[in-house]
Amino acid sequence: MASALPVSVQATKDRLQVAAIDFGTTYSGYAFSFRDEFLKNPLKIFTNQWKSQGGSTNLLSMKTPSCVLFSPEGNFHSFGYNAEEKYMKLAMDDQHTRWFYFKHFKMLLYENKNLTRTTKLTDDKGLKMPAHKVFSACIRYLKDHLLEMHATTGEGLKLGEMHWVLTVPAIWDDSAKQFMREAAVEAGIESEYLSLALEPEAAALYCRYLPMEMVVSSAGKASIESFAPGKRYLVLDAGGGTIDITVHETLPDGTVKEVYKANGGPWGGTTVDKAFVSFLEEVTGPEVMKIFKTTYKGAFLDLMREFEVKKKTMSPNEDAEAKTVFRMPIAIHETYRTVHGTDFRMSMLLQQDIKDNVTFTGDKMRVRPAQIQALFQNTIDHIVNHLTDIFKRPEVQGANRILMVGGFSESKMLQNALKRSFPSKQMVSPEEASLAVLKGAVLFGHNPTAIVARMSRFTYGTDIWPIFDPTIHMISKLKIVDGEQRCADYFDKHIEVDTEVCAGMTFEEHTYFPLYTQQKCP
Repeated sequence: MASALPVSVQATKDRLQVAAIDFGTTYSGYAFSFRDEFLKNPLKIFTNQWKSQGGSTNLLSMKTPSCVLFSPEGNFHSFGYNAEEKYMKLAMDDQHTRWFYFKHFKMLLYENKNLTRTTKLTDDKGLKMPAHKVFSACIRYLKDHLLEMHATTGEGLKLGEMHWVLTVPAIWDDSAKQFMREAAVEAGIESEYLSLALEPEAAALYCRYLPMEMVVSSAGKASIESFAPGKRYLVLDAGGGTIDITVHETLPDGTVKEVYKANGGPWGGTTVDKAFVSFLEEVTGPEVMKIFKTTYKGAFLDLMREFEVKKKTMSPNEDAEAKTVFRMPIAIHETYRTVHGTDFRMSMLLQQDIKDNVTFTGDKMRVRPAQIQALFQNTIDHIVNHLTDIFKRPEVQGANRILMVGGFSESKMLQNALKRSFPSKQMVSPEEASLAVLKGAVLFGHNPTAIVARMSRFTYGTDIWPIFDPTIHMISKLKIVDGEQRCADYFDKHIEVDTEVCAGMTFEEHTYFPLYTQQKCP
C-alpha cells in the first residue's frame, strides 16, 4: 500500500533521520526512522519501550505518562513513569508538599485562549510555574532521551542531521501551536529543523501506508477502497484530552486534501476517568476520596491504572449480571472508618441506591454494566452529537468511512456507540491505534507534501483605517486623522474561513501605509 503514496525525496534528502515527539494529554513518546530506510520501507519506524516498576504493577509500554516533576527549587527532576514513582515515594514520606507535580496539563493550551509567556500552570497542590518552562522541559527530556539512546547504540547522530516533528491537535488555535513551537525551540530544537504535524493528519497518513491486513474494519476486514482516489473519509482522533476530527479526500495522484476544516472538542478519555472518580465519590463520600487522593497517592495511582486498562475492554454488550471488578485499596476502607465512624462494607449494604449497582466481596468492588455504561455516556453523547452535525454538512457527503485512531479509540464502549449511531458508516482502525499519530508524524516528516490542501479554520485579515466612503462605511466609524476622513477598524480580509488553501499557494498582495505622518514603516 505504501506505493500508492508519492514520496518527495527532496523533502528528506538533507536529513539522515526524522524523529517525532507525540506529546499527549495522558501519554507521550517518540519515534524515529532513517531516510535511507524510509525510501525502502516507510513502515520501519522505531519507538522506545518505557518501563514502570512503581506501585503494585510493572508496566511496559510504547509511551510514558505525560507527567513531570520539579524540585522545590523549580529544577526539572523527572518525566513519565519516573516522575510518577518519585512523587509517589515522596508522598508516602510526606515530603512532596514543596515539589511541583504536573499531570494532564496539555489541555491548558486548548482551554486558555490568551496564552502568553507569563501564563502559569497549577499543579495538584496549587503550586504555580510558568507554562513555557513546563512544556519545554518535557520536550527537552524526550529529545535528550532519544539522543542519549542513539549515543549508547553508537549511532551518535547530531541535531543538525535530524529533522524533528512535534504533534499538535488540529483543533488548537494558532497561538497554541505557536506556543508549542516556541517551547520546542526553548528545548533546544532549532526552528529550521522543526515541523508541526496535525495529529489526525499524521494518523491518517500512517494508515494509508499500512498493508490492508494491519487495518481492521467493522466489516471484518478493510478494503483498499477506503483510501482509493476520489474517496472521502472522516478521521476521528480520540485521545486522552480531545477528540480531533477532520475529513479527507484522496486525490488521483495519491496525495490527500482536507475537505472540511478540523474540529472537535474536549471529550477525550480523561473525561471518563473523571466520571469514575466522581462515581467513587458518590460511593464513599467526597471527603473520603479527597483524603484518599491526597494522602494515599500510590494507592490512588494503582486504582486509576487498573481503570485505564479495563476502560478499553469495557463493553455495552456484557450480560446484565456480568460485573467489572476493581480492587478497593485498604486505604479507602480505613479512611471511610475514620471519616464516618462505620465499616465501609456494612455501610454500603444499607444504601439501596448503591447496592443496586455495586457489591463488595473482600477487597473487591464489583460494578454492574449499567453503571459502567453511565461512566461513558456523557462523553459518548458529546461525540455522537458532534459527528451527527458534521455528517449533515454538504462538504462531508460521500464520507462513508470513519478512521478511528488514538488511545481512546480502542475503547469498546466508544466503538459500539459509533456503530449503533452510524450504521451506514464503516469503522476502520489500525492495529496500533494508539501509536498511529506518533508513527504517522515520522512519515509526515519524511513526506510533508502528502497533504496538499487544507481548509482555513479562521478568517485572516488586517485591521486598517481606509479613506472613509459613506456608501460602504458606517457613519459611527468616521474618524478624522491628520485632516482626512477615515473609517476606523476596517477589517481587510486576506483569507476567509472554509477557503481551501493549497501548499505553496499565494494570495493577492495587500499594501499598507502608516496611518499617522509621524509613523515609520518597520
